[in-house]
Amino acid sequence: MSEVLTTPAVLILLGPPGAGKGTQARMLEEDFGLVQLSTGDLLRAAVAAGTEAGARAKAVMEAGGLVSDDIVLAILKERMTAPDVARGIILDGFPRTAAQAEALDGLLAESGQHVTAAISLEVDDAAMVGRVAGRLTCATCGEGYHDEFKRPAVAGTCDRCGGTAFKRRADDNAETVRERLVAYHAQTAPLISHYEGQGVLARVDAMGTIADIRAALSAIVQRVTA
Repeated sequence: MSEVLTTPAVLILLGPPGAGKGTQARMLEEDFGLVQLSTGDLLRAAVAAGTEAGARAKAVMEAGGLVSDDIVLAILKERMTAPDVARGIILDGFPRTAAQAEALDGLLAESGQHVTAAISLEVDDAAMVGRVAGRLTCATCGEGYHDEFKRPAVAGTCDRCGGTAFKRRADDNAETVRERLVAYHAQTAPLISHYEGQGVLARVDAMGTIADIRAALSAIVQRVTA
């Protein structure tokens, strides 16, 4: 399903924990040749590469502090100059607040870019508790699974690498998920209004099957990048 994009795309996936952002971002990478960029991966890569912004981030993290938005944006700016993102990027987990969204708008404007689409994965909060609490990943390659929705084809064996060890995140429990949902609605949901005002917001029902959600997202990306 690979498509050739005529201009670099900047896609943002919005949605609470368990909405499937990571899974769908990987599929969009496959379908459109885009590159998924998460804040955590960006920070780790910049620190490992020893870039200027990476060095600043390393100093903050070693001191036990939180990396500031300006450092994250500087790292993102560095990353967006790499050849492999020529077709576009998918931002997963950033921006999280209105202030970050405005800062991102400014960063993109410096190079004549803008957010191509902000896609809100619409979910039911109660269903999210069960969805997240059932998540597990392959301890070897990181492939994601779920007790109910995505089991390995062969029980106890990773479809992707054949590994037999699996792990669960300590914070993937009902109480923690509810707290994260509250935080999402308070801090990140206002981004929906931000991007709706820019005319780049799209909504997708994320309570369906992975295949249905993938098809809906693909249709949106095809439309906004045509």
